[in-house]
Amino acid sequence: MTRKKLSIIGSVAFDTVETCHGRRKNVLGGSATFASLGASFFSPVNLISVVGADFPEKHFKMFERLNIDTAGLEKKKGRTFRWAARYDPDLLHRKTLSVNLNVFDGFRPEIPETVRPSDNLLLANIDPELQDWIFRRVDPSGLVACDTMNIWIENKKKHLLKLLKKIDILLLNDEEARQLSGEKNLLEAAKFISSAGVRMIVIKKGEHGALFFSRGLSFIVPAYLLENVTDPTGAGDTFAGAMMGYLTMKNRNSETNLRRSLVYGTILASFTVEKFSIDGLVGTTKGRLEKRVKHFEKLTRY
Repeated sequence: MTRKKLSIIGSVAFDTVETCHGRRKNVLGGSATFASLGASFFSPVNLISVVGADFPEKHFKMFERLNIDTAGLEKKKGRTFRWAARYDPDLLHRKTLSVNLNVFDGFRPEIPETVRPSDNLLLANIDPELQDWIFRRVDPSGLVACDTMNIWIENKKKHLLKLLKKIDILLLNDEEARQLSGEKNLLEAAKFISSAGVRMIVIKKGEHGALFFSRGLSFIVPAYLLENVTDPTGAGDTFAGAMMGYLTMKNRNSETNLRRSLVYGTILASFTVEKFSIDGLVGTTKGRLEKRVKHFEKLTRY
């Protein structure tokens, strides 16, 4: 029996990030990058994105070493997508300083043969129109999740709501849930979003964990307590990738597996924020991951 894979479509970028702990220029980032690395702890990954001629071969080799298939990572003439931001000292808010889409502007990928409709699909945080375009090209029969953000809710709400009728899981943060629904209370926000057609909703609350909704409030997972947070960039993408990677590995969306997928998403996100860029993830072993999961279980056992 062929092992199930997770296909991830999103951005691969170079980030310039400044926090109270320092500044890093042109480090590897992007929603698909963090999501793919998070998922790779559990399942094989198909990475679908585009980079420029300036994208070094060492990053391709790193992805392949971690069981991330790059047949769908197209390399084009031009420069790779670039994003720059500065975080406030509390690391809760940030200001985007610049966005240069470069080769990602108008991107419409060729779907490689390695991407099967029966595999699970994560539409990482990108334009809902592109997410829908990918959905129609892949025509998935597996589990489909979609991540989003405030800019798409503000500018592409109609397209996002259309997409919600097709997918299984929507991931967004608490501010975005209120923005999409127009409701202040998160229970009411989840009810509104559910009425749009999506079966399951994950509302990420940053340092306060995440809420999972399916026919009402089903599960609350706290964040893992850390002494030091260096760079929050990519935490939500890591969470989404790890969650979907775990569900892909289990190949059964039982209540237990859904709950544990959120725990593993939370724990892997905790490794991401401890260092800049992807350093916290690629420096993590499965042994360290499981050790932190066991500690988390002790902290949350009632």
